[in-house]
Amino acid sequence: MTDLICIGALTGSFGVRGEVRLKSFCAVPEEIETYSPLTSEDGSQSYTLTLSRAVKGGFSAVLSGVDTKEQADALKGLRLFTQRDRMPNLPDDEFYHADLMGLDVFDTGGALLGTVKSVQNHGAGDLLEIQRPNESSTVLMPFTLAAVPTVDLEQRRIVADPPEGLF
Repeated sequence: MTDLICIGALTGSFGVRGEVRLKSFCAVPEEIETYSPLTSEDGSQSYTLTLSRAVKGGFSAVLSGVDTKEQADALKGLRLFTQRDRMPNLPDDEFYHADLMGLDVFDTGGALLGTVKSVQNHGAGDLLEIQRPNESSTVLMPFTLAAVPTVDLEQRRIVADPPEGLF
């Protein structure tokens, strides 16, 4: 598990005074501001974040050190991170996406199905993108209790009962 958790991403600039468009990955989107200052993935940059207003698809925000539209445009795509120890502890049946990525996925018979490449959500619930072993193809599997009855972070493995025909 990593010490950093991605809690937001910059999707572009907003206006001409250096504000950015921000997409929050927090359960309560506005709470991203409480984790400020945020860092880049490699920790080389740190930003104090202040939300300005809600806009379509997220928020308009002010980042320290970003004063012009050109500076804001240059940060498009930047993912913002906070330290894991600043995040709340989760119940046993909830997980940070960062903790799931890289876990091996086995079926209920013990056969390796692949490795979690990413966790996606297109509006209807979380999906695990599973990289098949020795293949370039991936499979999207619903991240539900029925399809994923066991997540063992200590053993870095998932036991899955995928829907018929998925694999």
